[in-house]
Amino acid sequence: VQLQASGGGLVQAGGSLRLSCAASGLTLDHYALAWFRQAPGKEREGVAYTTGSSTPMGTPIDYADSVKGRFTISRDNAKNAFYLQMNSLKPEDTAVYYCAADRSYSKLRFGVGPFAFWGQGTLVTVSS
Repeated sequence: VQLQASGGGLVQAGGSLRLSCAASGLTLDHYALAWFRQAPGKEREGVAYTTGSSTPMGTPIDYADSVKGRFTISRDNAKNAFYLQMNSLKPEDTAVYYCAADRSYSKLRFGVGPFAFWGQGTLVTVSS
């Protein structure tokens, strides 16, 4: 059972990247999902969050203030995967990005780990 993050790379400021997180051994439809990042020398930061699609809450989505309007989290239950579309990238977005899944949206939203599933990370480097 695992999450596999991919799609990182080197991009110039103002560019775009799309990160993917593929799940194996679990059905993402039953989980809240999130992307986190950690830059060198900094604490882990939550970036984007979404609930499981099969909850009475619907599918609220939230973002860190630093990425609102630039990043979009989405999911594809048919492919058992979720994504982070990152536009207008800035050098301060440089970090290792991790995907996570948990039954509890609140745990993800407030960063209260450990989470049920945690991907291995993919490096995003934004050059100025």
